[in-house]
Amino acid sequence: MTTTTRLCIDRLRHLRAEREAYIGPWLPEPLVGEAPAPDAATELASDLSIAFLAVLERLAPEERAAFLLHDVFDSDYDEIASALGKTAAACRQIVSRARRRVREERPRVRVSAAARERLVDSFMRAIELRDRDALLAVFAEEATLTSDGGGKAKAAQKVVRGGARVVRFLLGVLSAAREQLELRKVVVNGETGIALRVGGRLISVMSLATDGRRILGVYSVLNPDKLCGVPVTERH
Repeated sequence: MTTTTRLCIDRLRHLRAEREAYIGPWLPEPLVGEAPAPDAATELASDLSIAFLAVLERLAPEERAAFLLHDVFDSDYDEIASALGKTAAACRQIVSRARRRVREERPRVRVSAAARERLVDSFMRAIELRDRDALLAVFAEEATLTSDGGGKAKAAQKVVRGGARVVRFLLGVLSAAREQLELRKVVVNGETGIALRVGGRLISVMSLATDGRRILGVYSVLNPDKLCGVPVTERH
């Protein structure tokens, strides 16, 4: 565990330097595939969601390691101290600080798969109909849109903030592809998400952050380098 943790921290530090030169917001490569087993679905989706991974990216490498070891892998503070080369007391403070930052940016309630499915359906229907009012109804006032084009696909260079602005941006971007636009439900990092095709070509994989009533965030991966290995099949 110690060796793996230290290798991961070194890798995170290297990646952080690389991402300073990245064009626009950075999102993790989406994991698109089959749904997990029902008994593991809720917990797994929470730990793998694009929204959660995006929050983790804002933590310093040692914060991220300590938080994951304690809260996800159930390591005790003595084990974490050994892995990080710090005292148990220092690791307790690191985990507490990281947990506070993560909680500030994650929904406070666990969302059921059925509630997420309903919101995804409403979102897709509103996009397909270009129904501005219906879209506004599914977005929270403080909703955000994070789009990762990596300089290789058209995407917002900054996070779009505010439900009305997100709706305006989405309708404006997708209006040009109206006749060729195709939306499909897929499993993205253990949660129901959306694959967007234009003219049969995969353009984006979207994941939604939600509190079960409204969409709090849209995470859209458009960078073709992150989509080239995505096996997109429709979710039934």
